Amino acid sequence: MNPTATTARTSVAGYARGSAQLARAPYTLADLAALQKTLLFGDDDVQALRRSQPILADQTDAILDVWYGFVAATPELLVYFSDTRSGQPDAAYLAAVRQRFALWILDTAAADYDQAWLDWQYEIGLRHSRIKKNRTDGAHSAPLVHLRYLPALTIPITTTLRPFLAKKGASAEEVERMHAAWVKSVLLQAILWCHPYVKDGEF
Repeated sequence: MNPTATTARTSVAGYARGSAQLARAPYTLADLAALQKTLLFGDDDVQALRRSQPILADQTDAILDVWYGFVAATPELLVYFSDTRSGQPDAAYLAAVRQRFALWILDTAAADYDQAWLDWQYEIGLRHSRIKKNRTDGAHSAPLVHLRYLPALTIPITTTLRPFLAKKGASAEEVERMHAAWVKSVLLQAILWCHPYVKDGEF
């Protein structure tokens, strides 16, 4: 990651990847490797993700317009971004999350699976669970994102991403490889985010 990219990331409120203040993930790099093996996620997928990064880098706003449109049209999801006091979507909360979501796209495409990445996945999981939901942005929203929606969102996120992967002239075969890698990566992350919801020793 180049210095400019690092600065851009750390300037986004609530983005803390690489921060010494993050808790160390309770799963290890060896656990990650075993999970990747189970998902048939290999070096070819890493390379496919990295090839997607320059394709997606200047499309993050358009991608997020699609994803946010999906959330807005899905009451079961919009509730997690709504103010419990008014029952209305919290625009400030949605905007804050959107900035970090854009960086998540770039981080996913970078495919840098080091300890900092692993710790950040754990933090993301905490922020979806009762332990840290709403704390980062001082929101008054639902107290957690229910576990069932974390892996379920793999499908709408990756399905709607495919057209963006195809916009820069990649062959149909290359688009398929990049898309398959994205499906595996998003599911991998969603599984890691589930840890705070699971009883000790059962993850």
